[in-house]
Amino acid sequence: MEKKVQQLLERLSEVEEVLGQPHVYDDQKKYRALTQEHAYLNELKAAWEEKKRLQQQVVDNEELLKIEKDAEFAEILREDIQQLEKRVEDLQAKIENLLVPPDPLDHRPSILELRAGTGGDEAALFVGDCVRMYKLYADRSGWRYELLSCTPSDLGGFKEYIMVLVGPNVHRFLQYEAGTHRVQRVPETEAQGRVHTSAITVAVLPEPDENEEVNLDDKDLRIDTYRSSGAGGQHVNTTDSAVRITHIPSGIVVYCQEERSQHKNKDKAMRLLKAKIAEIEQQKKQQAMASARAMQVGSGDRSERIRTYNFPQNRITDHRINLTKYNLDQVMEGDLDEITSALVAYFHQEKLKGSEEE
Repeated sequence: MEKKVQQLLERLSEVEEVLGQPHVYDDQKKYRALTQEHAYLNELKAAWEEKKRLQQQVVDNEELLKIEKDAEFAEILREDIQQLEKRVEDLQAKIENLLVPPDPLDHRPSILELRAGTGGDEAALFVGDCVRMYKLYADRSGWRYELLSCTPSDLGGFKEYIMVLVGPNVHRFLQYEAGTHRVQRVPETEAQGRVHTSAITVAVLPEPDENEEVNLDDKDLRIDTYRSSGAGGQHVNTTDSAVRITHIPSGIVVYCQEERSQHKNKDKAMRLLKAKIAEIEQQKKQQAMASARAMQVGSGDRSERIRTYNFPQNRITDHRINLTKYNLDQVMEGDLDEITSALVAYFHQEKLKGSEEE
């Protein structure tokens, strides 16, 4: 690890030299890439130097402990060493995550689709809980989110909720949320106090950028307008502002009724449609190029059960990396960092293994 970090810190000096040249602003795309790389390398440098500083403090305290005669002060030293070692451990995990190389998709705006699966009303309620969880995680991460489309459930929650999240490293940390999320808890309507199991599915779609523009032929689209339904204020059921778009060749159907304006609803529906078509094209390319193993790694298959949320035991388990934590209450408040970082590191190692075997 030390060798890898030193190589990257040498690269930091090179990047700073290039950014200091007057002509660097001529190519705005290259300049943006350099500033992103500079921010990433600076973060790595800060974590590495802080880890080294704390490790030295541990050594110094251990030396003091060997000669310390005062029992009370010796106990303070031992507690300090324990706290320092925990901080070193946390920094080590952060550095390991930072050593996963940046990917062009890391900062790409990402569309999250959450849908109620088995469990009926209870699954719809859990969709609502997960929407809140991801929004709180976004707030912690400095991301913005925007509703694209949703279908509320009669008893609360949502049958479906689709939103786009924008911010630094948003796709890097959300891409492995795709799959089936299972919840085990006692529903409010359960008189006997029995635990029920329900499930929702999550899909994660990176939005295409200007270099991957999805060109859609108007003759391949069927656009229907209709009146909005459900909670939404006075404009509901008064104008045909809701929009449904069907892409005839693929059969993909998207819709939006969140905005008062038909034009805005159409724009949002088109964003979702383009992201879905771009994902299909990307999957075709991966299947044509990749080995069977690589295709299975990070595929984001929604049929795969990836995580279980057990409320009676305050337990959350990610089945792909055998990670079990007993802080489900904190996770539902948006504390997802430990899980998403572990997934990024795990799937990076899996991809490295796959490339070595090819």
